[in-house]
Amino acid sequence: MNNKNLFERDRNSFLPTYKRIPLEIIKGEGVYLIDKNDNRYLDFVSGLGVNALGYSHPKIIEAVTNQINKFAHLSNYFVTDVQTAFAEKLLEFTGMDKLFLTNSGTEAIEGTIKLIRMKYGPDKKIFSLTNSFHGRTYGSLSLTARIKHREGFEPLLPNIEQINFDDINDLHSKIDGNTGAVFLEFIQGEGGVKPIGREFAEQLFSLREKFNFLIVADEIQSGVGRTGKNFAFQHYNLMPDVVVAAKAIGGGLPLGAFMVRDNLKDVFAFGKHGTTFGGNPVACAAGIAVLDFIYENKLTQKVEKLSNYFLEELNKFRIKYPELISEIRGKGFMIGIEMKNYGNKIVEQLRDNKILTNLTADNVIRLLPPLIVEQEHLDIFLAQFDGILTKL
Repeated sequence: MNNKNLFERDRNSFLPTYKRIPLEIIKGEGVYLIDKNDNRYLDFVSGLGVNALGYSHPKIIEAVTNQINKFAHLSNYFVTDVQTAFAEKLLEFTGMDKLFLTNSGTEAIEGTIKLIRMKYGPDKKIFSLTNSFHGRTYGSLSLTARIKHREGFEPLLPNIEQINFDDINDLHSKIDGNTGAVFLEFIQGEGGVKPIGREFAEQLFSLREKFNFLIVADEIQSGVGRTGKNFAFQHYNLMPDVVVAAKAIGGGLPLGAFMVRDNLKDVFAFGKHGTTFGGNPVACAAGIAVLDFIYENKLTQKVEKLSNYFLEELNKFRIKYPELISEIRGKGFMIGIEMKNYGNKIVEQLRDNKILTNLTADNVIRLLPPLIVEQEHLDIFLAQFDGILTKL
C-alpha cells in the first residue's frame, strides 16, 4: 500500500489545475457525501449540477448494472436500443427534433460551432454574452467571455464576439445580416447565477426573425429540471434553434448532447462529425433512468414548489443582513447568493458545519443541491447560514 497522504499523491500525479477541497470522500448516499472519518456532508453542489438524483440512486445503479452486463461500449457503427431510447426521451424532454450525443458539455458546444460553420460558412459572426462560460476546449473557450479562462490561450477562433449581458442597446447595435448565431445561457452559472432579462430574450428572438440567425441555448448547467422546468429556456416561452445539454443528463456518467430543430436536421452530411465514446450505452442507460425518474415523480413540480419556499426564506436574510447580502438570484435549485464580502469565509464555515457549497464569480455563493432534496435539508442549510451570518 502507498503510505503517502492521499493529497500528496494527488499533487504528485496531476497537473495543478484544480483547487481541491480538503476532504477525502469515500461514498455518497442521497443528498450526502461521506468522508473517511464517517462525517456526513449535506451536498449543495451535487458535482456542479451533475448529480440531479443525488448519490447511489437505486434506479441509476439498476440501469447501469443491467446495461454493463450486456455491453459497456459499441462503436457508433451500431444502432442500439438503449442509445435510441435515450435520444427519443431527451428530444421529447426538450421539444427538439434531432440530436448528436457527446461525452460532455464542451464537446457538445464544439459540435454546435461546427454545425453553424457548416450552415453559414466561416465569415458570419457568432456571438456569446459577456461573463458567459461555455467550456474550456478551443472552440468553446472562444465563446467563454470570462477573461481569467481565456488568458494565455489567445488568439482563439475568429469571428466570435460578445454582446454585453442583458444590454438591449448593445444587442441591437451588433446583430445584423452578418450574424450566424448567438449562444446564451438563460441563466449564467459560472458567471454568478444571473438569469437573462425577459425583454432582452424577447428582443433577441425578434431579431432572429429579421436576420435569420440561430439561437443556441446552453443548458449544460441549467437543464434537466434544475430550474423547475425541464430546461431554463422554457421559463421564457421561447424556442431556440439548438439546445446544448450535459451534466445531469448522464446521472453522474459522462454524457452530453446538442439538439436541433427540424430546419437544421440536414446540415451535417455523412462523415462530417463523429465521436468514439459519445452516447456510451452505459451512460445512456443512466440517462434514461434520470429522465424517467424526473417524469414519473413530477420532480420539476416539486423543485418549483420547494425552491419557491427556499428563495422566500433566503430573501428574508437579504433583508435581515443588508450589510452582507447584495442579492438573491436564480430559479429552482440554481441559486446564487451575492455577498458584499466574506464569501470565501462563509463557504468554509458552511463546510466546517458539514454543508458543501461553491463560490463563483468572486463573491457569489452558488447553490446546486440535488433535485431530490427535501424541505428538512433546506431548513438545515437555512439554520446554519443564519447562524454564520449572525456572527460576522
